[in-house]
Amino acid sequence: MARRRGIMSEQLKYEIARELGVDQVVASRGWGDVSSRDCGNMVAKAIEIAERGVVPR
Repeated sequence: MARRRGIMSEQLKYEIARELGVDQVVASRGWGDVSSRDCGNMVAKAIEIAERGVVPR
């Protein structure tokens, strides 16, 4: 089975989480406890960044 390679870097995920105020949930309980709404907001923010063309890899 092929490995899944993330589209966004871990650093970018944490930066977006910090911007949206979700970083404490991630730090204390992990990504599994981040709400669907917050995950959706993170995806929207990542898309916005990608469309601006400034995604660090």
